[in-house]
Amino acid sequence: MHIMEGFLPWEWCLVWWIISTPFLYLGIIGLQNVMKDNREFLPLLGVCGAFIFILSALKLPSVSGSSSHPTGTGLSTICFGVFVTSIIASIVLLFQALLLAHGGLSVLGANIFSMAIAGPLVAYGVYTSLKNTSISIYITVFLTCATADLTTYIITSLQLALAYPAMVGGILSSFIAFLSIFAVTQLPLAIVEGCILALVFKYIMQLKPEMLIKLKVFSEKKIQEATSLEGSF
Repeated sequence: MHIMEGFLPWEWCLVWWIISTPFLYLGIIGLQNVMKDNREFLPLLGVCGAFIFILSALKLPSVSGSSSHPTGTGLSTICFGVFVTSIIASIVLLFQALLLAHGGLSVLGANIFSMAIAGPLVAYGVYTSLKNTSISIYITVFLTCATADLTTYIITSLQLALAYPAMVGGILSSFIAFLSIFAVTQLPLAIVEGCILALVFKYIMQLKPEMLIKLKVFSEKKIQEATSLEGSF
């Protein structure tokens, strides 16, 4: 869920912009390097951005009367890392705020931190801890993408709880309340998103394995084993 326009106090809007700015600065540098030195990766960068836009624009009603959506940031995190993903997702969030009334400009810093930074950051930790293990590439991609989705909603719940602590129980009580509202729809959404992006990654690996090897997404040996296993069926 994007936090809607005007929902957060201005102090918290400022805090999330301050926290997000260093990531965006490093993301701009990383994106410039890709565009300058590795232009052969631009089509893949476009694919990652397209999935972030399409998936995060799918507002699905939840049982609580709010809405939920996938985030799509896991694929970009795997291919380009946290910082470049932060820029791609921020551009998507800005576009959605201006043209789709999804989120808003006043809360853009908070939405950037939850979806474009925190989600990819935790997901990247999952990805790096699994990429060189015996765990399947597709399971790794699934867990990474699902984690990016769930983390975004955990952080959004925390942002709302910090801004609006409960009269009884304070921030923790409010955090649990917000998290429970989102969890009903977000858990199945995260599973679906993980499956979809794992299939997309499988297609990319079949089409351009050399690009993934050059990006060091997975080792050449692991990619060759996965593709040869598919070819044997």
